[in-house]
Amino acid sequence: MPRATTRDHPDRHTKQVLAPDVIAKRTKRHLEELERTNYAASSLLNEPDSDPEGSSSQKSKFRARQTVISDKRTFPTVNAAKKKKSTMNVRTAILYRKGLAALIDESGLASLPPTQPSYLTASAPASPVPPRMLCSNANASPVQRDEMVSVDVKAAPTVNGHRNGVNGVNGVAAGRDDRHRNPYAPRASDFLNNISNFKIIESTLREGEQFANAFFDTKTKIAIAKALDAFGVEYIELTSPAASEQSRIDCEAICNLRLKAKVLTHIRCHMDDARIAIETGVDGVDVVIGTSSFLREFSHGKDMAYITKTAIEVITFVKSKGIEVRFSSEDSFRSDLVDLLSIYQTVDKIGVNRVGIADTVGCANPRQVYELVRTLRGVVGCDIEIHLHNDTGMAIANAYTALEAGATHIDTSVLGIGERVGITPLGGLIACLYAANPEYVKSKYNLPMLREIENLVAEAVEVNVPFMNPITGYCAFTHKAGIHAKAILNNPSTYEILKPEDFGLTRYVSIGRVEQLGIQLSDEEIKDATAKIKELADVRTQSMDDVDSLLRVYHSGIQSGELAVGQKEALDRLLKRHREGSLSSERAPDLTVAA
Repeated sequence: MPRATTRDHPDRHTKQVLAPDVIAKRTKRHLEELERTNYAASSLLNEPDSDPEGSSSQKSKFRARQTVISDKRTFPTVNAAKKKKSTMNVRTAILYRKGLAALIDESGLASLPPTQPSYLTASAPASPVPPRMLCSNANASPVQRDEMVSVDVKAAPTVNGHRNGVNGVNGVAAGRDDRHRNPYAPRASDFLNNISNFKIIESTLREGEQFANAFFDTKTKIAIAKALDAFGVEYIELTSPAASEQSRIDCEAICNLRLKAKVLTHIRCHMDDARIAIETGVDGVDVVIGTSSFLREFSHGKDMAYITKTAIEVITFVKSKGIEVRFSSEDSFRSDLVDLLSIYQTVDKIGVNRVGIADTVGCANPRQVYELVRTLRGVVGCDIEIHLHNDTGMAIANAYTALEAGATHIDTSVLGIGERVGITPLGGLIACLYAANPEYVKSKYNLPMLREIENLVAEAVEVNVPFMNPITGYCAFTHKAGIHAKAILNNPSTYEILKPEDFGLTRYVSIGRVEQLGIQLSDEEIKDATAKIKELADVRTQSMDDVDSLLRVYHSGIQSGELAVGQKEALDRLLKRHREGSLSSERAPDLTVAA
């Protein structure tokens, strides 16, 4: 790497240090400017002198410009050898271009017989264009239509399997199907991207039990575990059996269900917890210990040497029993990076199945997540799991970014329930990943089960499914705005990235109320009635009954001939009569009762 240089500042007797990248950019700009001015000057100098006096003055100007750049500074003085070498390089490039143009002219491409491919006959002779010019025909004279060559695009020949050259017609690659490419799909260049190769560790029965309203008895836990298994999650994580006797009993009961999903339990980095967990028959153990300065000082009080030593003992013991083991730090994003990478590298060398990153307080943003996961991906060879809290509303975005950076496992919970405001919600993550690769997600999970699972958990913790919940919320597939409703009826993809039918759901489109009431009005009449509704809505909120009453009054007025389009006073008169009639009908029952 070139070393930084210094220069005298014009105003002070100090030296300003220029960074290597600044030097490189300026050098590149100088060379480009030199190449352009040399090219223009040489072209002018080689032209015949039609005006000796004018040309000599122009030549002198060009010679002067050869040593001046765009920012009005001159090149530093160089020795004669370097100057001669630079001049020769520019002259060589100019001669090469001239020779190439002459070779094309001599080849006779423009005079080929009509049997040759049309894209060759359409080629124009190369014009002397300065290098790096954005548009080669910027100064070209207009071409007469009778001189243009018509090209049949459909019948155009193929070059290397592509029509109309490599990039097809109008820049669109030929041979590509007409279906729109998914802008959310992973790119081929992202070789570490796991958007289409991930596993879900469902933690409703572990993290979800820490939710303020949560209390799951054994029956409820079994029902939730079976529902999650039917949905297709790869792992189900349970509360540590060391937490209580009932937790141990529930853990054994779920292990005995013989589910397709692997059953994990979450334990402290302690040998006693590991022994109890293994005795329950789980398929894997998730070991965790705090590594941030906050937790080391105010929680367990252990230093990194003790944490590393204990982690090695516990992981070695669990591996000796032939089950999966994951080691995770707690509060990873507030831990020292050197400490993190050191302990992850250590446990990776002894054969851990996964290492885990935990945003325990929900402080991370997508960029931080990407950088940490990408860095860790270059340090360990095992899988990477990530556990993300939603305190700042970033859990879903962070989970998606983690997969882009190379993570392989994502922790979720149904409706996102967990400590404080919870973690990455299962439904939200599924919606996000479905948008990226619908076919992969549909083949991997039983999507119609999602609504049943969320209703089950919502009832168990005594909350409602939020109206804005992805996929299953009341408004998830509801369209109200007129422009949206029209487009949705023509093509649902105009305003929907998710297909409700893939989740066993239907969309609701709020079509015109006129059709719903069975009223026959022309387009002009509907516009006139709508204008009146908007006018009244500016005064006070209009309920659905108010809108229905106005539409019925408008329709009856049109039918009786008392009203026509644009007669605002007549409509006001009809509405006033309708209100008075409604009030008199309400008073009549009261008078009858009094009598």
